[in-house]
Amino acid sequence: MSTSLREGKPQLAGRPDRELRLRMFRLQVELRYFEKRAYDLFLQNLVKGTSHLSLGQEAIAAAFGVAMRSDDYTYATYRGHAHTLARGVPMGPVLAELLGRENGLMAGKGGSMHLTSVEHGVMGSYAIIGAHLPIACGSAWSAQYLGTGQVSVGFFGDGTTNIGAFHEALNFAKIWTLPVVFVCENNLYMEYTRTSEITAVEHPAADRASAYGLPSIIVDGNDPDAMYEVASTSLQLAREGGGPSLIEAKTYRHGGHSRADPGKYRPDAEVAEWLARDPLPMYRARLIADGVAESELAGVEADVGLAVEAATEFAKAGAVPGEDLLLKDVWANGGASWRN
Repeated sequence: MSTSLREGKPQLAGRPDRELRLRMFRLQVELRYFEKRAYDLFLQNLVKGTSHLSLGQEAIAAAFGVAMRSDDYTYATYRGHAHTLARGVPMGPVLAELLGRENGLMAGKGGSMHLTSVEHGVMGSYAIIGAHLPIACGSAWSAQYLGTGQVSVGFFGDGTTNIGAFHEALNFAKIWTLPVVFVCENNLYMEYTRTSEITAVEHPAADRASAYGLPSIIVDGNDPDAMYEVASTSLQLAREGGGPSLIEAKTYRHGGHSRADPGKYRPDAEVAEWLARDPLPMYRARLIADGVAESELAGVEADVGLAVEAATEFAKAGAVPGEDLLLKDVWANGGASWRN
């Protein structure tokens, strides 16, 4: 197993079966193809503003997307496309949202960094670093109070571990034994700065876990099977009243911090090493070695390719939002006239 549980060793919930592994493969392909298309549309000046892609980090979102219950809660950062899609939000409205179109997930008003779909348990993507973690505690607290068995999962980058809200959320989650899972997607860089240069510990999340009475969990974030084991175990622990978990998933983004960043600050040898550990070709080869027909996987890839094309056409066909939408969803009563 690619997981290191360095303090304590919770009972693992088990490896994914063939059906779950194929679902994780399909999800990874969907996330990769979608974000490649988003990048292409950005270069065509159709995606307005910037965007933050998860190319190379798909295994984390896919594993949790498969392991989570449909009524669980997801809280993501501005790098949230993958986590939104992994919860079952259709590609068309998400891509239309990136294009700022009226048929977008949020009528074109949220854009790339604020994807939200309460219907699918996606409780928002947050551009303020760490701001979503205390909020994840809030929904976990409500689930605990109501006895629903729901779990909140908060995804964040390694840079967030130096933010006060990260520590406040961990402390609150622990003392209240909240059903929440904190997932650090450690891609080694906090925007343009290597995290190790400004962080006192080697493992920014795992090495802080003991301060809150939690096990130190490090997992290969590019290994979907290892991610699934840790995801299902932590979710089960939270659901059964065992409290929070803090997971550090080691991964790497293939590109820069955002589409405006060429990522030239990263050593070429480092980039090459991590590209060789790309989760998609690795997992594809593993499935074939385990007896899945290559033609079946090729069929999945072809099917996803067609779905991305359909989503692109849907997004492009959307109208640009008009002035009538400016004040929609801004005021509690639907308009601003009462304030004037």
